[in-house]
Amino acid sequence: MSLSNKHIFILGTAKFDGMEQSTSMNIARELSKKNYVYYIDYPITFKDYILGWKDDVIKARRSYFSLFSDGLIASGYHNLKIVICPIMLSINFLPEGVIYRSLLRINETLIRKRIKKVLKKDDIKEFIYINSFNFHYPRIADALSTSLRVYHCVDPMIMSYDVKHGIISEDELVKKSDLVICTSRKLYNEKRLQNNNTHFIPNAASLNQNKEAISNNVHVDMFSGLNKPIVGYVGSIERRIDFELLKDVVDQNKDKTFVFVGPVTKTFVPDWFFNTENVIITGRLPFTEMPGIIQEFDIAIIPFKMDEVSATIFPLKLFEYMGAGKPVIATKFNPDLAEFTEGMVSFCDNAISFTQELNSLLRQDSPVNQRKRIQIAEKNTWEKRGEQISELLSLNLKMA
Repeated sequence: MSLSNKHIFILGTAKFDGMEQSTSMNIARELSKKNYVYYIDYPITFKDYILGWKDDVIKARRSYFSLFSDGLIASGYHNLKIVICPIMLSINFLPEGVIYRSLLRINETLIRKRIKKVLKKDDIKEFIYINSFNFHYPRIADALSTSLRVYHCVDPMIMSYDVKHGIISEDELVKKSDLVICTSRKLYNEKRLQNNNTHFIPNAASLNQNKEAISNNVHVDMFSGLNKPIVGYVGSIERRIDFELLKDVVDQNKDKTFVFVGPVTKTFVPDWFFNTENVIITGRLPFTEMPGIIQEFDIAIIPFKMDEVSATIFPLKLFEYMGAGKPVIATKFNPDLAEFTEGMVSFCDNAISFTQELNSLLRQDSPVNQRKRIQIAEKNTWEKRGEQISELLSLNLKMA
C-alpha cells in the first residue's frame, strides 16, 4: 500500500528552480501527489552568495535567507512546498577534522531550526525525513523527532569537492538511517554492507513532454543546417565520457554529425573534441527544450567509461531517449541497464562494435521497434518509481 497523507521533508541535491531535472525534485513531486512534501532547497553558502549575488538564483531566495523567515515558497505543485535555508558557512576548504565538524554542526543547526520553524507553523507532529544524496549535512535528523529517517543514494561520489568530506559523512548517514534507497545495484551492494535495510530502485524518465513533441512533430531551428544523420547525446560532458572510444567512433563516421547538448567541464575534455568538424557542442540548454532536441536525433548515445564509477550510474537520459522512440547505443558501463531495456538498447564495448551498431540501426530501424522502446520507457517513469518508493516508505513506517 502506498503512502498517503503523511508529511515528508526532503533535503535535496539540486536547486528547486535549476535548469536540469533531478532525481530529488522528481521524487518530491511524485510523493506530493498523495502526501504533504517540503523540499529543502540545496543550501546556499556565503561563498555562493558573494560570487552570485547578482544572479537570479540568489535574487529568488534573498528575502528568505533571514533567520526570522520560515523560508517557505510555493512550488507550483499541489502539496509541494519549497523551504529555503539561511546562508551557510563556507567550510568545505577546511581539512577534515574537529574544526570542520564543529562548524558543520552550526550549519546543520541552522537547517534544523528552519525545519522546526516550518513544523511549528504548519502544526506538524510527525514526519518522514529523507536526505536525498545531500551527504554534506549528515546529522540534521539527529535532533529531530522523525517517524522515519531515509537516505536516498543517487550517484557515486566523483568530484574532489564531494569526496573531501563526503566519504565520512555518507558513511554516517547510511549507518544511521532507518532505510537506504539506491539508484543502482552496485551502490545497493555497497550500502547494504553498512545497512541491512537497503533497497534498489533505479532512476526513471519524464515522458509527457516527449509525447507532446512526437504528436506535434516538434523541430528545433538549430538542427536545420546540420548534415544528417544526427547522433546525439544529452547530459553533462565531463569525466564519465569515454573520449578515447568516442574519438575513434567520430573518426570512423565522418558522414554523421555528432551533437552534444549539456554543460561542459573543460578540465576533463580533450582538445580534439572542440576542434572536430563533425562534432557540435551546444552547451547547456533549458530542460524544457530537451524533448524537441531528442526528436532531432537519428540515434541517441551514452558513451560512458566502463569503470567502477560508471558501474553505479543509472542515467536519467536512457528512458528519455527510449520514450522518444529513438534507437540507443551505449557502452557496457552498467550491467543493470540490460535488465530494464529488454534487448532494445545496443550495448558495445569498443569503437568498432559502436560503429557497426550505428550503421545497422540507421539501416534497419522500424516503427515497430520505435513503439517497443516507448512501451519499455513507459514501464520506467517517475510515476512508477514514485509509487515504488511510496510503498517502501509505507512498509517501513509500519515496521518502525
